[in-house]
Amino acid sequence: MKCHVEVEVNNKKEEFEIGYVAKQASGSVMMKIGGTVMIAAVARDENPVEGDFTPLTVQYIEKAYAIGKIPGGYIKRETKPGDFETLTSRVVDRSLRPLFPKGYSYPTQITIMVVSSDGEVDLQTMALNAASVALYLSDIPVNKLVYGVRIGKVDGNIVVNPSTSTMENSSLDLFVSGSEDELLMIEMRAIPTIKANIAPIAAIDPMVDPTLGEEVVTEQLSNELSNDETMEVIEIASRAIQEGTKGYEQIFKEMKKEDADLELKEDNINDSIYAYIAEFYKNDVQDALSNMAKSERAGELSKIVKKIMSDDIAIKEEWSEEVVSKTLSLFKRKIVRKMIVKDRKRADGRALHEVRPISIETNILPKVHGSCLFTRGQTQALVSVTVGNDKDAQMYDLLTADGTKYDRFMVNYNFPGFSVGEASMVRAPGRRELGHGNLAKRALAPLNDINYPQVIRVVSEILESNGSSSMATVCGGSLALRAAGIPTKKLVAGIAMGLVFEEDEYAILTDIMGLEDHDGDMDFKVTGTRDGITALQMDIKLGGIDSHILKEALIQAEEGRNHILTLMEEADKKIVVNEKLIPSSEIFGVHPSKIVDIIGKAGATIREIIEKFNVSIDLDREKGEVKVGGIDKAKVKAACDHIKNIVSKSRDNRRERKNVEFKKGEEFHGKVKKVVEFGAFVELRDGVDGLLHISKIAKDKNAKMQDILQEGDMIDVVVLSQKGYKVELGLKDNSK
Repeated sequence: MKCHVEVEVNNKKEEFEIGYVAKQASGSVMMKIGGTVMIAAVARDENPVEGDFTPLTVQYIEKAYAIGKIPGGYIKRETKPGDFETLTSRVVDRSLRPLFPKGYSYPTQITIMVVSSDGEVDLQTMALNAASVALYLSDIPVNKLVYGVRIGKVDGNIVVNPSTSTMENSSLDLFVSGSEDELLMIEMRAIPTIKANIAPIAAIDPMVDPTLGEEVVTEQLSNELSNDETMEVIEIASRAIQEGTKGYEQIFKEMKKEDADLELKEDNINDSIYAYIAEFYKNDVQDALSNMAKSERAGELSKIVKKIMSDDIAIKEEWSEEVVSKTLSLFKRKIVRKMIVKDRKRADGRALHEVRPISIETNILPKVHGSCLFTRGQTQALVSVTVGNDKDAQMYDLLTADGTKYDRFMVNYNFPGFSVGEASMVRAPGRRELGHGNLAKRALAPLNDINYPQVIRVVSEILESNGSSSMATVCGGSLALRAAGIPTKKLVAGIAMGLVFEEDEYAILTDIMGLEDHDGDMDFKVTGTRDGITALQMDIKLGGIDSHILKEALIQAEEGRNHILTLMEEADKKIVVNEKLIPSSEIFGVHPSKIVDIIGKAGATIREIIEKFNVSIDLDREKGEVKVGGIDKAKVKAACDHIKNIVSKSRDNRRERKNVEFKKGEEFHGKVKKVVEFGAFVELRDGVDGLLHISKIAKDKNAKMQDILQEGDMIDVVVLSQKGYKVELGLKDNSK
């Protein structure tokens, strides 16, 4: 059935074409907002896979033709997905995966293509909402709609679903997905803003002192959020999600296809096996939990399964190893959850709010600009920082932005198999690695000085993992930046929180390990400083969370974060920076007119500075920006002082000339210093030049000054007037 639908929710007018494109897919939709158009299609295989998991794949693809471009590079077609495409695919997957019914095992592909973009529409929220509608309309037994919303904060005002241009001025980026009153996923980051103070300036013309110009003093605000502010914006997002899902359901409920007749796998749980494990293997499971508290691997359970399968009763009853394994996992899960909720104990013996032991060592790598080995329990991250120049910045393109962008702060996260004891090849980073690296970047970026002149790359090598290696990356990364001599405003720490909910009781866990992440109901990562939250990420497995529980988790996370910050502050005091290794760079501003003084005649002055101090110099004529870089910090500083001295002398000369007085009618026989279209500058005395306007020497309006005078000519002039050092001249006898 083909139909056109329009809906207006949360400040957006959305249009949907149903039954119009991709009609052979299980479900599809073409969605339009403004000039942005997406096609979302859901395809399902007819045969289920073996194993107990939901084989869902999400692909978000941006087409270059959507903004009238041909892909750059040798191959003129879309190839490897960019980071934004990968992260968006991950957002859609994490939001929609919980909707699939238990036991669903049919390979399913959700494809979202951006086929037109006007640059103003938030592509992530639109991608999720288009995919949600396509999935809901399909014949897959998914009976809920998910809605995504972005919240910004501009000039202190909360904005729901801001445009891309509005988000450029936002101090908050909150993305939340949910269904009705249930929150499924949260991603938030505080965005640093720049406060500029502009000094008064004089109007600039050819005769006004060119040193008088705008002097802009910038101050970076990190904008961390308090717990109460975080809860406030999340609740605003929750209300927007309710409006969105209800609006969608009213329209699409009657259009949904009839559910396909699919076989859903039942839990392979055998009551007899469960009772047998509880009777004879309870202590073995308890011992296994102690070992599993030290590793993310579940190898200990495999050993127990093999022992059970060798028992006489297992052989006699012909128990299936798959059923035994699944029953044992369920038994283990119930023990873990009961231990936490009822006994208020954890597998490794910690209290619910307790952080594992932490060890911090900095600059352990002698030839690296900055490094930190951060160990928390059985999770260990070796984080290194490299300082580079402008040429090292990461180039990237966005559909919503014109031209190529440059990323000057990069965070790369690597998770080799040996970190969890697995013998696997080291491959290119996958979605998990990109997602964890992106979270760490969002946590650290707000505390970096946006005016820092050099490019920074942070690399986290996870050497051991048992829960929340991304938070170890944040802690280690913050100290590694300090170890590289980078003046970050504050230290940032991260902590992973968990939640276990049983009947009417619940327990919030601080610093969860892999076992608790796997068997818990929530993975909640919070990063921040002493002053508040810089970023957070939450995935909820139980289908919703009460606001009071979420607030309690934030408060408990703050306590854990401050504990870690105390240890990090002690380590920070002991850092010895590798000064000789780190390239130095300084940026300062001069009036744009002073750039010529720095360059000198035919570039002689700048070449002399480069050779004398062994530095590189980049000049921005428009901004009046001077960037000096080099290996030797002392020489870089000396070069900057030398340049500033050149500018200062030029300014002093201007001021001295400004104090020279001339009398009206005073006569001079002077040399023509410079000829321009509107006149000629003639040398007078005490370093002052006067302007002989073309109107004072030529009656013909079409006359050209270059045809009348040449540089070096001697001419008799008379002073007509003076304003400051602006001296207006006329010809002595009114003729050349």
